Amino acid sequence: MVEDDYMIKKKYKDSIKWSTFLKDVFICSLGAYGGPEAHYGVFTDQLVTKKEYIHEEELVELIALCSILPGPTSTQTIVSIGYKMGGPLLALLTMLVWALPVLTLMGLLSFLYEFLESMNISQAGLRYIGPMAVGFIVVAAYRIGSKVVTDNITGFLLILGCLTTYFIREPWVFPLILVFGGLVSVITTKEDKLWNGVKLNPPWAYLITFVIFTLGSIVLSVILDNHIIRLFESFYRYGYLVFGGGQVVVPVMYSELVEVNRFMTNQEFLTGYGLVQGLPGPMFSFSAYAGGMASRGGSYLTQILGAITGGIGIFLPGLLLIYFIYPIWENLKKIKGIKISLRGINAVAGGLITVAAIILMQKSGFFIDNILITLITILLLLTKKIPAPLIVLLVLVAGYIV
Repeated sequence: MVEDDYMIKKKYKDSIKWSTFLKDVFICSLGAYGGPEAHYGVFTDQLVTKKEYIHEEELVELIALCSILPGPTSTQTIVSIGYKMGGPLLALLTMLVWALPVLTLMGLLSFLYEFLESMNISQAGLRYIGPMAVGFIVVAAYRIGSKVVTDNITGFLLILGCLTTYFIREPWVFPLILVFGGLVSVITTKEDKLWNGVKLNPPWAYLITFVIFTLGSIVLSVILDNHIIRLFESFYRYGYLVFGGGQVVVPVMYSELVEVNRFMTNQEFLTGYGLVQGLPGPMFSFSAYAGGMASRGGSYLTQILGAITGGIGIFLPGLLLIYFIYPIWENLKKIKGIKISLRGINAVAGGLITVAAIILMQKSGFFIDNILITLITILLLLTKKIPAPLIVLLVLVAGYIV
């Protein structure tokens, strides 16, 4: 029976056209507002509920895995899905379709600061994006929570994940609480013979490449007096030292790019940050704007190169880590103890997604119109009759009208 299920899944996977999958990734990118937590809601709606590329449990596992790793968590999650559907090449194409449009736009916006400032575009039209994102998160939390809470232990871990990450908003708490959930699940299980052996065959080339870029960029930035190399080292470092997604990396960028190196003013930095909040796609795309702004003063080509360097530098370490970890992850899940630990990890991850709705609503404000937008978004998602990009468009129109 298990073998039959495996063959059915393999046949379904092989029958999927890459173009169809990439189109769905692009649809996700169009509706991906509000940071990693809100992105998971879009993934759940488009890739799980509507197209059934993966199950809710698999998505939660990937979210948990990518939350433990440094780098852009939502990007790593959707790249992992691409890897699952078609291997390394489809994973790379998935990242390009997911991130390249907004990276290109943010790079171009680094040339248009004065124009954007005069337009003041970060106001009215974007006012309901936050409440809408809350709706996506609530629906994702409901769907995922109903799957991961199977007993008192997993229920306790979901609540623990909510409370811990609500009161402690430090980057280190996310991987710590996920690991804790896995340990609790293993310790409390009554099953035996947990640690059966498996053959991992890790793809060491990706880890070696990651280390070469890490050490090489540091050495070259010290030896060579080259702005682009130093810029690459900075953004590559952001990519492998930061847990928790774009919201976490932005304060690190601010400290180095504004306060230390003075590549841009406080207002210029905040303008770019406001713009990326209102655009669909990964928040790490802010790196293209920051890289372009940090390379002003020379030719247009230098500024374009700075934007490209910022984008590649910050996404590359996360991509290499996923290429190394994901094949191992698939084999590690065959170990009985790992499977059991995933129950606790998944429950905690469900808690992280649940508390994100509360935090984002607090930031948006508990106003009548915000609550109404959230409720309407939830109803539209549950009816499954209106696609996510159209919901986003309606919310933007409502923001300008109101």
